[in-house]
Amino acid sequence: MQKTYTLLFYFTITIASVFGQPKSFSISKNDLKDKIMGGWAGQTIGVTFGSPMEFHYNGTIIDAYQLIPWYDGYLKKLMTENPGIYDDLYMDLTFVEVFNKEGLDAPIASHANAFANAGYMLWHANQAARYNILHGIMPPQSGNWKNNPHADCIDYQIECDFAGLMSPAMPNVASNISNQIGHIMNYGDGFYGGVYLGACYSLAFKSKDIHYIINEALKSIPKESDYYKCIADVIKWNKAYPTDWKKTWFEVQNKWAEDIGCPDGVFDPFNIDAKVNSAYVVIGLLYGNGDFTKTLEIATRCGQDADCNPSSAGGILGAMLGYKNIPAYWKQGLKEAEDIKFKYTSTSLNDVYGISYNHAIENIKRNGGKIQPDSVTILQENIKTVALEKSFPALYPIEKVDVYRNLDKNYSFDFEGTGFVVRGEVAKEGTSSNESLDLDVYVDGKFYEKANLPISFITRRHELTWNYVLPQGKHHVVITLSKGIPDKECKIWNILIYSNKPLVKTTDKLFKLESK
Repeated sequence: MQKTYTLLFYFTITIASVFGQPKSFSISKNDLKDKIMGGWAGQTIGVTFGSPMEFHYNGTIIDAYQLIPWYDGYLKKLMTENPGIYDDLYMDLTFVEVFNKEGLDAPIASHANAFANAGYMLWHANQAARYNILHGIMPPQSGNWKNNPHADCIDYQIECDFAGLMSPAMPNVASNISNQIGHIMNYGDGFYGGVYLGACYSLAFKSKDIHYIINEALKSIPKESDYYKCIADVIKWNKAYPTDWKKTWFEVQNKWAEDIGCPDGVFDPFNIDAKVNSAYVVIGLLYGNGDFTKTLEIATRCGQDADCNPSSAGGILGAMLGYKNIPAYWKQGLKEAEDIKFKYTSTSLNDVYGISYNHAIENIKRNGGKIQPDSVTILQENIKTVALEKSFPALYPIEKVDVYRNLDKNYSFDFEGTGFVVRGEVAKEGTSSNESLDLDVYVDGKFYEKANLPISFITRRHELTWNYVLPQGKHHVVITLSKGIPDKECKIWNILIYSNKPLVKTTDKLFKLESK
């Protein structure tokens, strides 16, 4: 009987499509809410599980003998004693709360300002965007690679969950939300990480086939992008090595692990690039194949951002399975944590279950769906590909120059290439002064910018100064401390140099010499 029903349903959908009637998908209200709950609970479980491993294993797999704790009461313990690890949740909730307060038409400025003025600490693309917004550079320019050296980092990828959960079986709607909010902090591959995982969440409402979800969601990403190519490779390698996730991990490491954007990851095994960490999420989902335990274990043991990745994988799988089908082992202690407000928010898990459900109902109505007493009918569209974007085009890191000195008055350096990033520190974690230093930056004898450097860690500038768009050639940079504060130091750590051509590897040179 079930087979007959499935065939009849498929036949009805096909005939409707042939005659120009829009396709639709129906789900009971109970199942809709259960899946939304599963998505939020799944990501909370995932980030809690992976949190002890975050960036302790960079460029290497977490050994099988390395035990990762999980026990009854662990969720509540971390949510109350270490609430800062839940950036995957309270970042999402920033945007959820704006929608809840101002409606689904809330302007992007409301989201940007709520995000920029929140009390939580940020890093990478998020912090660079916060600085930009507080200095008058609003979205989408706040996330653009010219203004944000972390444009390809993972940030929106770990924050996109809300967009998919409020857009059940409507991946294009999720992408439209991401197109606005994702460009607050990201661009290019960094933006695509959120679009793709948001589409995975959305598709999890209509399919229990994780391979279908992974493949179908990729249609939202331009094929020309490195992000698409990386995830397509993971899918290909999963087919080639269907029982050995470590082989696929090594393939990813070999082909995609060189970061060119994030200044913290260039010439360093640290990698917070969106496409690589998305690859780890997809490895967890494909090799986990619907098993919650395997999925979290694998996504975590891929390393790098080892709490955010199982959070994304657990959230997508939780939405696919539904809250009631998340194994009891992983839900132990969840009930006592569901009423705890996430730090920096006024929202708990129990709150957001209902808020997201209401947003989903409203989104279904807005996009031509129907709300019945016990079910909803959602109109279906072919997945649309978002616009092609590329961060740091034709930029290649060629040198890292260590400086490690205090800037007393002036510092200058010469380089040959097309761009530079000066890494350093003014603010230290925990500082909250409203004071700031100023740097005047000159490039090739011309004034380039006045870099305002807040002392507060919350409002700091992530890098001291940078320029990615110089003509290829020799350049001279002068940095002058034009406004200082007694007893406050501006430290220069190192300088990254970029060119329009990749550096010829020493091993390649040696190979050529030996070949002769």
